[in-house]
Amino acid sequence: MKLVYNFNYYLFITKFIAVIRLATNDDFDFIYELYMHPQNNPYLLYEEMLASSFRPIFDELQSKNHLYIYEVDGIQTGMCKLIPLQHRTSHIVYLGGFAIHPFFAGKGEGLKMMQEILDYTKQKGFLRVELSVAVTNEKAIRLYQKAGFVKEGILKKYSYMKSEDRFVDEMIMACLL
Repeated sequence: MKLVYNFNYYLFITKFIAVIRLATNDDFDFIYELYMHPQNNPYLLYEEMLASSFRPIFDELQSKNHLYIYEVDGIQTGMCKLIPLQHRTSHIVYLGGFAIHPFFAGKGEGLKMMQEILDYTKQKGFLRVELSVAVTNEKAIRLYQKAGFVKEGILKKYSYMKSEDRFVDEMIMACLL
């Protein structure tokens, strides 16, 4: 069954299509909302900021073709960054900024999105997907493990949470395609 929504109610239709696509300028508001949402922000790279301060970050990521949108039936549902490594590690892509809109939390879209990402990166010729996740983000760690990622190590005091004046350890995980 295909699920179409407007963030207030569900309307059921008969088909379901999910895709990963490059972000466009039209995606700015959605991506900004995801990065700054209180459920997502503690686990993402950027401190809370005004849209005007986030715009240059968005523009740089978009210009490098690193920013992606996950859509379900043409509806923005999640986002991520896919950053290819270079030279002897050009077979690896780093996955960052992985977030599902909180409206979809607990509905299975995270795992579906992760499968779309893995399929997409495999089609692009990558052999390995890497990511880091806060060791306290148990929900995300379980999702990544379900998708086939394995723990490879811990980076101590890796991220600094300026708003909380504390450091966070990050777990390095990878999935071989």
